[in-house]
Amino acid sequence: MASTLCKALPDILCQFPELGRSDMLTFRRTVDSGFKSFVRAYGDVIDTTMQPLQWFLNWLENLFTDSPWIIFLICLALVVYITGRDIKVTIGTIISMLLIGFVGLWEDTMTTLAMVTVCTLIAIVVGIPIGILMARSERAQSVINPVLDVMQTMPTFVYLIPVVMIFGIGKVPGLIAVVIYAIPPMIRLTNLGIRLVDKEVLEAADAFGSSNQQKLFNVQVPLALPTIMAGINQTIMMSLAMVVVASMIGVGGLGKNVLFAINNQYFTVGFLNGFALVAIAIIFDRTSQAFGKRLQKHSEVVHG
Repeated sequence: MASTLCKALPDILCQFPELGRSDMLTFRRTVDSGFKSFVRAYGDVIDTTMQPLQWFLNWLENLFTDSPWIIFLICLALVVYITGRDIKVTIGTIISMLLIGFVGLWEDTMTTLAMVTVCTLIAIVVGIPIGILMARSERAQSVINPVLDVMQTMPTFVYLIPVVMIFGIGKVPGLIAVVIYAIPPMIRLTNLGIRLVDKEVLEAADAFGSSNQQKLFNVQVPLALPTIMAGINQTIMMSLAMVVVASMIGVGGLGKNVLFAINNQYFTVGFLNGFALVAIAIIFDRTSQAFGKRLQKHSEVVHG
């Protein structure tokens, strides 16, 4: 009996790969057909829901590109100075933007800035409430953390597949792909900042009879602002990194030029557009860091 089983076992094991491939093929066909049916049934509804986002992105892009360059440059320099109060960063911003205009990349840079601005606003509006929810609920954190892990470790090109299937080629699918890639730091650092608030400060708020809502908005969020600003900084950096990948599905700007340079092996075109992306990244990075330090100092003065 044992010898018969031993002789039959290799034949059974040899059939496992074929059975596995057959089951996997059936599973893939079922999932793909189900997803396609979902897109056919609800694609128009989803497109209609996302239409305001398309209008806002187009409006902001037209505002940036149609504004006289000198007006935009002055406004940008004022925003950078008021936010960071660093004259060196402000001068560096002006010089960088002038160089970008000198090499003929002003309009593409404005398109990229509009895309990154909208992506960052969406990440803030969606990410901060989710981060607050995670900070206030261990159950929510245990559910959301694995999702964030998948979002951060999944290859970026994989994001494009379902987005393109639902929305097709265009700016909105690229925008959604960028947000999916860039939002995890916003959520994680909001959660971390609120959790790091000193318990003694919360106990003092309880002693004064503060409600949970008052503690959140008057104590926890203000004290967590430097960490939240770090999350915004990382979101901006990741949005800029994803712009090149998103250019494969119709997002214009500097990312499209980099993709064109890669396909045609144009070193100079790729280098100049890469320089523009680096310049924007440095401007955002230095400005947000300076603003975060100012918030940290203010928090230490108020609660020190």
